[in-house]
Amino acid sequence: MIYSFANDYAEGCHPSILKALTDSNIIQQAGYGDDEYTKNAESIIRQLTATNAEVHMIAGGTLANLTVLSSILKPFESVVAATTGHIYVNETGAIEATGHKVEAAPSKDGKLRPEDIIPFLNKARGHHVVRTRVVYISNSTELGTVYTKQELSGLSEFCKANDLILFMDGARLPMALTATSNDLTLADIAALTDIFYLGGTKCGALLGEAVVIVNPELKKDFKYHLKQRGALTAKGRSMGIQFDQLLRNDLIFDLARHANLMARKLSNAFKSLGYPMLIDSDTNQIFPVLPNHIIQKLQRKYSFLVWNIIDSDHSCIRLITSWATPESIVDKFAEDLSQV
Repeated sequence: MIYSFANDYAEGCHPSILKALTDSNIIQQAGYGDDEYTKNAESIIRQLTATNAEVHMIAGGTLANLTVLSSILKPFESVVAATTGHIYVNETGAIEATGHKVEAAPSKDGKLRPEDIIPFLNKARGHHVVRTRVVYISNSTELGTVYTKQELSGLSEFCKANDLILFMDGARLPMALTATSNDLTLADIAALTDIFYLGGTKCGALLGEAVVIVNPELKKDFKYHLKQRGALTAKGRSMGIQFDQLLRNDLIFDLARHANLMARKLSNAFKSLGYPMLIDSDTNQIFPVLPNHIIQKLQRKYSFLVWNIIDSDHSCIRLITSWATPESIVDKFAEDLSQV
C-alpha cells in the first residue's frame, strides 16, 4: 500500500468529532448556524481573539475566499496576492469568476511585504485600471512559511495607511500558530487583520473553516453574501460540532503541533543525508530537492507532489504531514530514504 504525503486532508476526522456527531445525531437543533454547538464554538473564538468578532462557519477554503472577497470588493476593485497564493494558483479562477481581478506579486518565500504591494497602488491611469483594495495573505503560506509579528504588524500598518483591507487565509493557521518560529497569537491575528479564518479541514475536521470578521464595516450584509454564494449551510451544526470539539482544551493546536513535528522529522531525515531544501519551513509542508532517480524510487511506496523541476536531473518535491500521520510511517520513510 502506498502511503500519501500529498496533502493534509486524506484522513477523515479526529475520533472525538465522530463521537460527538454520533452522540448528537438525533438531538434537534436550529439550522443555519443558530445551533448551540456553533454558538459555543463562536464564543470560544471570540475569547481566544479577545474581540467581539462575527464568526461564520463555511464548508471549505475556496468557498470562504470567494465569499469573503466578493463581499468586500466593488466591481472595479481587485485583490493582490503572492504569485504562490492559493487564490491565484489553485482555485480555478474562482475569484475572477465573481468579476474581480487577482493581481499577483512575485514572492520567493510566499509572503507579502509592503514593498511588494506599492507598485499596485501607483497605477498611472486612474479609473482606466482596477483599484487595488484587498491584500490577501495566507499563514502558513503555500510554501509552509509563517509571518512573524513584526512582519504582520508592518503589513497591517501599511494597509491601514493606504485604505486597504487585510485578509488572511487561515486554512493552515493552526500549523502556523504552533510552528517553532511563530511569535503570534490568535489575538494578535485578530488585532492585525480585518478578516481571517481558522481552518478545520486541514486540521482534524471533516470539513469547515471558521471565518472571523473583526472589522465592523465588513460585518454589514455579510450574511446576505453568505446565503447568495451558497455558503450558508442548513445543517450548520455539522461544522459547529466539529469546531466545538476542536477548540476544547486546544485540541486543534495539539493536532497541528503533531503535524509540524512529523514534518520536522522528515525534514531532518533529508538534511542528515545532505539533501537541500527549496525553502526553510517549520510547519507541516516541506520542499526537499532530490535527484529524479531517487524521487522515482520513493514513489513506489509513497505519493507526494513534484513541486517543480530544478534542472534536468533534479526536482523539488512537496511532502505534507497531517494531524494523523503516524510517527512509525515517518520513521519508515526516513529508513527507505537512507536506503535508496
